[in-house]
Amino acid sequence: MASKLEQLRGMTVVVADTGDIDAVRRLKPQDCTTNPSLLLKAVENPAYSHLVEDAVAWGRGQGGDRDAVAAAVCDRLAISFGVELAKIVPGRVSIEADADLSFDARATIDKARAIIAACEARGVPRDRILVKVASTFEGIRAAEVLQREKIDCNLTLLFSLVQAAACADAGVFLISPFVGRILDWHLKAGGGPYAGETDPGVASVRSIYAYYKTHGFRTAVMGASFRNTAEIEALAGCDRLTIAPPLLDALDADHGDLPRRLDPKNPGDAPARLILDESTFRFRLNQDAMATEKLAEGIRVFAKDLYALRALMRSKLARADAA
Repeated sequence: MASKLEQLRGMTVVVADTGDIDAVRRLKPQDCTTNPSLLLKAVENPAYSHLVEDAVAWGRGQGGDRDAVAAAVCDRLAISFGVELAKIVPGRVSIEADADLSFDARATIDKARAIIAACEARGVPRDRILVKVASTFEGIRAAEVLQREKIDCNLTLLFSLVQAAACADAGVFLISPFVGRILDWHLKAGGGPYAGETDPGVASVRSIYAYYKTHGFRTAVMGASFRNTAEIEALAGCDRLTIAPPLLDALDADHGDLPRRLDPKNPGDAPARLILDESTFRFRLNQDAMATEKLAEGIRVFAKDLYALRALMRSKLARADAA
């Protein structure tokens, strides 16, 4: 029997959740997603020192404030990783807009345009890139504008139906509900134990999937942030699943049967259609303690890693100048 990974490929677009270029080359996913945390980990790998050195050398030729130059070097580095990944995967590469812009729609739009322009300048067309944007009200509004410009967006840090419904109304290309982080919150709150079928993160994605398919939304659902293979197996058939290399390897080593759990022709019971304006969105999100807390925490974590990456680039620029 084929491995569970191969079976999964037959019903779901498999996406690698990593900045590790060698892992992507080995695992052969359709798409690849990155974020500041993954990028920070990747730049510490000596195998990618040439990308870091190129970005630093470019930065030394830029004028202006040192912090602004370090931030620009980080932007160039993210694009470099994205371009390298686009050479390997046949589909899309997700590149994240800065987390500290999560509550600034205009700045997010400008950043996304800059990401696309930089990729296109290096030979990667916009239809190969997804710009990752946090699923705040401002992020969703930014994505609505970007989608009209044919800049496809991946709305990340998504933990609730209200976020998903707003994203669908905005016409975004794809959402990334964070399965494992939902589970983390419920475990910390004293829930569980949970199996794949009872996992609250799995239940959230299934509900969103049914909502989209029943109400005719074209926005794709891509489960993300998995803690174990049971969560992945419980979502087999989802539009896309983005999975870290260790879990991809575990699925590849397992040759058991993998039944389809999600089917667009039979999506299951769907929540009623939501009608959302800004105040309704904000209130309903506020009423969901888990989603509110995990969204805020996720933005903080990504911002922290982004700042750590900028500090690392500042240090490398200073050492290069002193050499």
